[in-house]
Amino acid sequence: MEPRYPLPPFTLETALQKVQAAEDAWNSRDPEKVSKAYSPETEWRNRTDFINGREEVKAFLTRKWQKELDYKLKKELWGFRENRMAVRFEYEWHDAEGQWYRSYGNELWEFDELGYMQKRFASINDLPIKESDRKL
Repeated sequence: MEPRYPLPPFTLETALQKVQAAEDAWNSRDPEKVSKAYSPETEWRNRTDFINGREEVKAFLTRKWQKELDYKLKKELWGFRENRMAVRFEYEWHDAEGQWYRSYGNELWEFDELGYMQKRFASINDLPIKESDRKL
């Protein structure tokens, strides 16, 4: 596998680059594109889902974006050390009935030596909102 820059250990500048790249990829809503940032054997916990490997990531994201329509995400770096990061995020989406939500959460990330995310642990809460209350 080719290195996925920037590589750990991270500096403030390279950590911010990694977070922005993740935000941009997730906002594409392209499961194939997003999955390429993760190691082939990546381990996730996303709410109550435990996901292992890129193929499961792609399947999960496909289901996610079939449910979470007009998804828009913003990520913010909270901290980093060596090959790990803490990120807060919020995103907005609506369901098939038109109910809008703002989802908030925190992620813990761990990267391998080639710059692929090998672990992602996400805690997420959903808040129903009015369409007029959207921020993103």
